[in-house]
Amino acid sequence: QVQLVESGGGLVQAGGSLRLSCAASGLTFSSYTMGWFRQPPGKEREFVSRIVWYGGRTSYSDSVKGRFTISRDTGKNMVYLQMNSLKPEDTAVYYCATDIYSDGNWNYWGQGTQVTVSS
Repeated sequence: QVQLVESGGGLVQAGGSLRLSCAASGLTFSSYTMGWFRQPPGKEREFVSRIVWYGGRTSYSDSVKGRFTISRDTGKNMVYLQMNSLKPEDTAVYYCATDIYSDGNWNYWGQGTQVTVSS
């Protein structure tokens, strides 16, 4: 059974940094992608970043490119999202997700962690 558990959210001032972590278990597939999404207050959930587990290829939304960095630790089955130069508009619930066949379908989601950026 696949489980994803996020941590690391909190309250930070604009310009500050946070690192989100996602602990993944039960992933026994030959090729999968891990991703981060976010849902700002009153808005729909949106893509933030993803990383292909084997190979490490990454991609980012335009809104976070150059400020956020996704990484993974294959030995610990962890995915991270380093967020720098945070802005109030980054305030959202952040979700970890996995696309178990790397086919564009996000199959499993974590419970989310709140990030609040004050101005």
